[in-house]
Amino acid sequence: MPWCATCDRFLSPATVHADGTCPTCGRAIEAGGAHAPEVDVDDAPPPLPWHLWLLLAALAVYLGYRAFQGLEWVFGI
Repeated sequence: MPWCATCDRFLSPATVHADGTCPTCGRAIEAGGAHAPEVDVDDAPPPLPWHLWLLLAALAVYLGYRAFQGLEWVFGI
């Protein structure tokens, strides 16, 4: 977060002039201590939790049953 020591306030990045000066006093601002987190490209996504697998299995059983009911209704088996 950009900081102007002269004005004693934080500035939004959009309000800072292109040359890195404060829009109020015109002095150079400090970049601040906030940094973007480092992202490791090689990290694999976390595995799905067990309860999501259970939900997907229950959904598959339910939809299979409903498909069977629909075929039974259409063809009169």
